[in-house]
Amino acid sequence: MLHGIIDIGSNTIRMAIYFIEGQQIEMLMKKKHIVGLASYLKDGVMQPAGIDAAVAVLQEFKAFLQTFQIDSAVAFTTAALRNAKNSKAAVNEIERRTGINIRVITGDEEATFDFIGATHDIKADSGLLIDIGGGSTEIVAYKARKITQKISLPLGSLAFHTKYVKGVLPTSEECQQMYKAAGNTINAANDFAGISEASIAGIGGTFKGANALYNEMFQEPLANNCMQADKLAEIIETFKLDKGITQAMTIMMMRTVPDRMHTVIPGLIIADVLAKHFQSHIITYSDSGVREGYIYREIVKTND
Repeated sequence: MLHGIIDIGSNTIRMAIYFIEGQQIEMLMKKKHIVGLASYLKDGVMQPAGIDAAVAVLQEFKAFLQTFQIDSAVAFTTAALRNAKNSKAAVNEIERRTGINIRVITGDEEATFDFIGATHDIKADSGLLIDIGGGSTEIVAYKARKITQKISLPLGSLAFHTKYVKGVLPTSEECQQMYKAAGNTINAANDFAGISEASIAGIGGTFKGANALYNEMFQEPLANNCMQADKLAEIIETFKLDKGITQAMTIMMMRTVPDRMHTVIPGLIIADVLAKHFQSHIITYSDSGVREGYIYREIVKTND
């Protein structure tokens, strides 16, 4: 049976179409729009322009689903709409204008779905799973393939860019401000104090973009999905605006992160702070995450 999964994120609104038969899941296609909902938050309130942008994309997705008679479809939203002061009113307005029911998943649910989706691809029995989104970061510690701790932090690549960065790329001073803010936030997460893991499983758009940029910069094969954590700071330093941006650097960014040129460095700063905090040496990118986790838990209904 065909299923449509719509993920209304803080940076991107995505729709993926899956063929699901029993325990077998096949992703057939996906569509996405870089909307940047988190950038429409003003003093914590989702602005009408942000609602309009979400409605336009969802109406397009709904028309696609109707054309191909895909009746089984769900939509959920994460940090940008979840954390908005007018969350309920904004979601109700989007639902009214599109006819699409939207589930607002909690940070705890998002971390759980992340874990379920990613661990179907990751073979490690224990470790740390991190999803740096546009508006929040989910961290899951697990042992024997079971969650031991999880948390959702108000750290996001787009939220950081909107708050701290004036241009496309950050200056050294702006980077310093983001490092300080990320450090303060993770240091206040007492539940994760004392945890150290040599390896991190990274999921979501920030790590996807970081992995592509890493492979290009350090001349790794395109298929490589492992990053040395101590090289993140080198990437950040290279792309600071006041250090000078060469044509070669511009080509590198356009080739690897054309849709995330403004958010990849803020996201990498969050990743660097987390890697140092948890004393991690290796970051492995996984392409599965919250959407796949939602399918396994809510549609396939596995016991993971």
